[in-house]
Amino acid sequence: MTTPEPPKSITSHLEAWGTSPFAPVGLATLITPLHFRPFQVRPMLFVPVLFFSSYANLQGFKIDSAGMTVAASGTYALLAMRRRPSAFMKRFSIRGIVRGAAVALSIINVVSAGWVFAKGDREKEKEERLNNPKWV
Repeated sequence: MTTPEPPKSITSHLEAWGTSPFAPVGLATLITPLHFRPFQVRPMLFVPVLFFSSYANLQGFKIDSAGMTVAASGTYALLAMRRRPSAFMKRFSIRGIVRGAAVALSIINVVSAGWVFAKGDREKEKEERLNNPKWV
């Protein structure tokens, strides 16, 4: 008989999402189809930044990656919410749903990665990076 796991706290969920390399990649995946055709330069500039943030996270720089994710996600959310509201029926098209998901995911990224960036322990992160080399 196994004992059930205790429920996780909200802070542990925030920390798990904020240190995940999939959060910035997920947002970049939603941004690309929204702004690739027709090509829009400003929103597409966030895609390489988010991919680099994920790469830095995988290399062990979780706090710095969280800072890049906060900056890129927050700026994209502000840029996306600046757009004029469309007609009511256009909001519920496939494009409207993807746009809403991208804005929602960017807000979640800002909150969770902001938590990791604010509460991160750089000495502990450095110790983990030194004890677990990636390219040995």
